[in-house]
Amino acid sequence: MEIMSPQNTRVKEWAGLQEKKHREKAHKYIVEGVHLVQEALLAEADVEILAFDLDKGMPAELKDHLQAVQGMEVVGVSAAVIAKCSSTNTPQPVFAIVRKEQHGAEAILSVKDSFVVVLDGVQDPGNVGTIIRSADAAGADGVILGQGCADLYNPKTIRSTMGSMFHLPIIEGDLAEILPQARERGALLVSTSLQGEESCYSHDFRGSQWLLIGSEGKGISPQTAQLVDKSIIIPMAGRAESLNAAMAATILLFEGMRQRIYSPKINT
Repeated sequence: MEIMSPQNTRVKEWAGLQEKKHREKAHKYIVEGVHLVQEALLAEADVEILAFDLDKGMPAELKDHLQAVQGMEVVGVSAAVIAKCSSTNTPQPVFAIVRKEQHGAEAILSVKDSFVVVLDGVQDPGNVGTIIRSADAAGADGVILGQGCADLYNPKTIRSTMGSMFHLPIIEGDLAEILPQARERGALLVSTSLQGEESCYSHDFRGSQWLLIGSEGKGISPQTAQLVDKSIIIPMAGRAESLNAAMAATILLFEGMRQRIYSPKINT
């Protein structure tokens, strides 16, 4: 099938997925670029449509994956259609429309000795995406996005994950409900604070640990803070006042990974 006009009704629907209200109504989102589309296909995400620039042809990296996806519609489109549906100034030659998959919190809560990142009011989509990427790299069991966080399906969030959003469960939910359940199942709820009781390098990250990351300006909310079991500090030898949320989360994740995987006998 081919669609050449950017005024086509379907094209207008696809372009509308750049806005959150349309994504929520359709329960779909758009993924742009060869790498992200390839990651979606490899992860067997629920890809509804794959659209590619007819003039440039189907990217070689995707050809081997087309037969493996059942029920996916492949559509050749014009450069004008690509441009209308793109969120960047230099559009990629391919995009996919993906149906949202709803993960329940149980997908993470049921994991024994879970290592989880919880975001509370992290509004910058680049930070949210980068934290998801770091969580994936460090072997975390999942990411929880509380209310007030940037939308997981924001194009900038998706780009910042570099495909990691397809590699681990990401739950959007109410922290007031999820965090008490995690504690009941033995999770230690840990946050960062300049008044932290202990350095992140002496804290024991083994066992079930949920790392709470708040917004750069305000930190975690007062409601979430009441649930915290322990506050730790990221020591800084220089004069910087603070780290952004993604940097702080990455430091904690990789120290946790070091202890849990590479130094399992630490602090014994």
